[in-house]
Amino acid sequence: MDRQTVTGKLIDSGLVAVIRLNSGAKLPGIIEALRQGGVNALEITMTTPGALAIIKDIAEKTGDDFLIGAGSVLDTETARQAILSGAQFVVGPVFNPEVLRLCHRYDKAAIPGAFTPTEILAAWEQGADIVKVFPATALGPGYMKDVLGPLPQVKLLPTGGVTLSNAAEFIRAGACCLGVGTALLDKKMIAAEDWPALAKHAAAFRAAVLDGRTNK
Repeated sequence: MDRQTVTGKLIDSGLVAVIRLNSGAKLPGIIEALRQGGVNALEITMTTPGALAIIKDIAEKTGDDFLIGAGSVLDTETARQAILSGAQFVVGPVFNPEVLRLCHRYDKAAIPGAFTPTEILAAWEQGADIVKVFPATALGPGYMKDVLGPLPQVKLLPTGGVTLSNAAEFIRAGACCLGVGTALLDKKMIAAEDWPALAKHAAAFRAAVLDGRTNK
């Protein structure tokens, strides 16, 4: 898929599940639960041991209806390796213009991290497909609304601090989609391999996104 198609799918879903793992053994169950709950994108962070091998294995098994991305990408070498391993989108905690250009060279979606309005606009004007607002924990949904007031053209993905109780509020504030870690990928459910419970939890997040979009 080209990066425009991937970006569109991420926005349509409204959610990017973010995971750090010790191994990929439970990923098939996690992915199936996410699918059933209507969440169609998973970001595997580069802080996961053997992340590239995990991305390659999972990317080969999933179809175009489920997107695998690489997270915590800081440099072009890692970005290239992730893309060659099958990542459809690349996420960074900070904005590195060289990483963005490399992603676009391979026609993959680039989602750099930024925090201030100046950083957000700089990333967007350099061609970011979506800008990750990180960390969003302390600022909350109101910050999205404040930034988008003078910058309505920017697509924002808040990550850090997104929960089931505020997901709809982030969407109503203007976020195009949400990055969610353990608030979505509940550690106890995963440890118990309670995939029906995880699917139900994912569906609740998806419902919150739809609520935020329909009740602005």
